[in-house]
Amino acid sequence: MKILLAGEIDAGWRRNLAAALPEADWAYRGDAADVAVVANPARGALAGQRRLGLIQSLWAGVEGLLADPTLPPGVPIARMADPAMSAAMAETALWAVLALHRGFFAYARRQREGVWQAHAQRRADEVGVVVLGQGEMGRAAGARLAQQGYRVAGWRRGVELAPLLAASEIVVNLLPLTEATRGLLDARFFAAMAPGSALVNLGRGGHVVEADLLAALDAGQVREAVLDVFAQEPLPAGHAFWRHPRVQMLPHAAAATDPRSASQVVAANLRAWRDGREPAYLVDRGRGY
Repeated sequence: MKILLAGEIDAGWRRNLAAALPEADWAYRGDAADVAVVANPARGALAGQRRLGLIQSLWAGVEGLLADPTLPPGVPIARMADPAMSAAMAETALWAVLALHRGFFAYARRQREGVWQAHAQRRADEVGVVVLGQGEMGRAAGARLAQQGYRVAGWRRGVELAPLLAASEIVVNLLPLTEATRGLLDARFFAAMAPGSALVNLGRGGHVVEADLLAALDAGQVREAVLDVFAQEPLPAGHAFWRHPRVQMLPHAAAATDPRSASQVVAANLRAWRDGREPAYLVDRGRGY
């Protein structure tokens, strides 16, 4: 099994992949390969690879990969679904929801203002949370929030969204980015949210119409936004999110892929393909995830 590595795969990744796949025959640029392991490869990186039987992504999102017109057609693509990454994302979702529920961001603002003022404390089961996206990460986040006592509803495409938004105090987005979900979080979406509810975007920046979110924040329709991802990354220096008092930002750091555990996922998938079994987490090219 000749394996080609393409994209942002550093020495740490190579070391872990080699340990997980000691039997691998590693290909180099220009070599014909049986499978490719990729991480945000440059467009054209797999062009001419006519022997490929599988493309394994090290990224959970595959929108960039699918946008490459030179991608060999018909070759199965497997995305990364690392349980350790899902657990880390669930931790971030819990932190954000807990901070919003308990008003910790408001307390931080009062500290900067020199104001000593407590507010009423509610129980977790009094707070409704809707998790957009019911893939591995969405389910993991929902389960972690439910364990903490929150009233959690999950949403996937095909289910009516407006009633869930109206009944929830916090919206957590963990959708994949596809043509159907790009720009989903727009003025109409924010208007359907319960007045004064909060947004946690851990999905992709392309899900949010940023001007509409800023308008909803300024109007008080959305009281707070916790944002990990943005339309342009790094976020430009003059962007309004940097200075908005109701925006809490992370630098696309909600959940990093751990090469130690993810390399084991890759090894299991490549061995399944080699042995004639179906790899896990295959992408539906038509749906985009």
